Amino acid sequence: MKSCRGYLAILLALCLATSEAAQDTTAETRVKVAVVGGLVLSGVWPALAKRAGKATGLVIETVAAAPKEGVVPIFRDGEADLLLIHGSDETYGLLATGVAAPLRAWAMNEHVIVGPNDDPAKVAEAPDAAEAMRRIVAADAPLIGFRDPGSFGIVHGLFRSLGLRPGPRQQLYDDAESPQQVLRSAADKHGYAVVGHIPVAFGKMPSKGMAVLLKGDPAMRRVYVVVEPGPRHPANTRQRELARQLADYLVSPAGQADLVAADKEAGGPWVFPLPARP
Repeated sequence: MKSCRGYLAILLALCLATSEAAQDTTAETRVKVAVVGGLVLSGVWPALAKRAGKATGLVIETVAAAPKEGVVPIFRDGEADLLLIHGSDETYGLLATGVAAPLRAWAMNEHVIVGPNDDPAKVAEAPDAAEAMRRIVAADAPLIGFRDPGSFGIVHGLFRSLGLRPGPRQQLYDDAESPQQVLRSAADKHGYAVVGHIPVAFGKMPSKGMAVLLKGDPAMRRVYVVVEPGPRHPANTRQRELARQLADYLVSPAGQADLVAADKEAGGPWVFPLPARP
């Protein structure tokens, strides 16, 4: 009996040691990632994270998925080792203050033109976004041209490319109480709005009486960047190494191919790879 008890004690000790070693191994390869919410809402990031884990041997933990106001502080405070977000003033601010390392383009998402079902400017018949903007101006149709820096940049970039000067009715501000209500604001004006495709498609922007009238134009895409820890980020040396390993994978040809596969698995197109380089 004593020898049996001794054997059980040894076996228990071995099991505990193995468990602790496994935990240590996991900790040694864990990367904590914060992502802008659309990447998870679309299903693309969960599918890609699985592929990334297999390709790199990393344990990828998504610690936050939220609008930029939610994920930027999490990265800045060191609760995340890597951040996937649109290139923006916020990311440039992180870079300028030393919290982020030099930013790298990683992927793109798409904006769409949403408008009334009767489509008075005939946007749905336009071959591309530039022509759609031309039609909206020609019809003097209402357009919410300022909702956030992303949509604003796309809308006015199209106007500049056409040499068009939008009238006051094409520069309406979003007077909705929250960004998610922008299409209700546009519907009240019987007008158009440029918004992200993902939140519309997944029901995050109520749009009764409105429809997606134009999509699929590369001129309406925004760039996602991968943000690594800079010199003033709280990450330790090992966390920085792991974050760099994951970032290198995401921008590599293999990572870009896996992004295409993950997007297809999620029923896309939602998130697009970078244009092929010559």
